This record gives sequence, structure tokens and C-alpha cells, in this order.
Amino acid sequence: MTSPLAVSDANGITDLFASIFSGTTGVIALIFYIAVVIGLWKVFTKAGYAGILAVIPIVNVVILVRIAGMSGWLALLYLIPIVNFVFGIVVAIKLGERFGKGGLFSFFLLFVFPYIGYLILGFGDAKYRKA
Repeated sequence: MTSPLAVSDANGITDLFASIFSGTTGVIALIFYIAVVIGLWKVFTKAGYAGILAVIPIVNVVILVRIAGMSGWLALLYLIPIVNFVFGIVVAIKLGERFGKGGLFSFFLLFVFPYIGYLILGFGDAKYRKA
């Protein structure tokens, strides 16, 4: 007897993943991803990097860590389960400091709701300041 989660359709995609990433959920996830990419594109441009790097999934994290003032190699910390949560908060706060924003803005709008925060940083009047 097989588990209902292990049942596959003709394409080999499990029913669980098919139900998660299809229909309304997939469209909403795509809209949030596009909002983050547009905001990151403008943030990268303000910081002097090519905006197209915001579209490439792993590269955008490395560039974001570099914009926050840390070594790009520290982006590997996102691969460690509990450390990634803490490191995400640190990157958000340091990124906010680089653009002249406070800790509350950085935590809530760059870590918790990045699709709003990056749009505010990118399209707002915040200026990027190097260390």
C-alpha cells in the first residue's frame, strides 16, 4: 500500500507538489517573486551593480550580502538551517543601514515583508552609502 503523498501522475510529479504549485497558489507566488525581483533590480542599480543580477536566484543572494557590506562568501551561511534565519536578519539590518533606514524598517520590511521593503528602497529616495 502506498502513501497518498507518494502517488504520481503521468509526468512523475507528486500530487502534493502539483497541488501546491498550480492554480492560484502558483500565480500568487509568481507575483511575489516578480515584486521582489523588481525591487532588487532597483536596489542593485542604486548600489552600482547590474540590475539583471536580481533575476538569477543564487547570485542575487551573494550580491545582496555584498551590498550589505559583508563578503559574498558569507552567503553560504544561508545553507545552514538555523544560522540562515539569524543571518537573514543580520543582512536585512545591515542592508537597511546602508540605505539609511532604521532597524524596525529593516526587520519588518526587508526580512518579514521583502516584497514591500525592496520596492521602497529601490523606488524611494533612499541613497546607498558605502562603508
